[in-house]
Amino acid sequence: QVQLVESGGGAVQPGGSLRLSCAASGSIFRINAMGWYRQAPGKRRELVAAITSDAETHYEDSVKGRFTISRDNAKNTVYLQMNSLKPEDTAVYYCNAGHFLDPATRIGVEDDYWGQGTQVTVSS
Repeated sequence: QVQLVESGGGAVQPGGSLRLSCAASGSIFRINAMGWYRQAPGKRRELVAAITSDAETHYEDSVKGRFTISRDNAKNTVYLQMNSLKPEDTAVYYCNAGHFLDPATRIGVEDDYWGQGTQVTVSS
């Protein structure tokens, strides 16, 4: 059993910044990738950013250059620094942790865990 606790969501104006945090606890020894997904109203959930235990990162095209994913292995925590936020970034953001046969491509999921989601709202 793995638990993910998210924090850092909120409401900001366009151009503002937020930093999301996700702390993992429980039986985490098999986790080899963590990341952030988001789901906006009427849209499918999409992978925003991911990071492997080897620190390889992946970003969705629309957030490249604006978002940065990082992790603190000692604290079992991943972060998503979001800068230059746009209204289209508005969504519920979900933390994800899992074990994959290939964590870089996220192919072959064997374990998959989710946080409850945190709302990010970007508006004037």
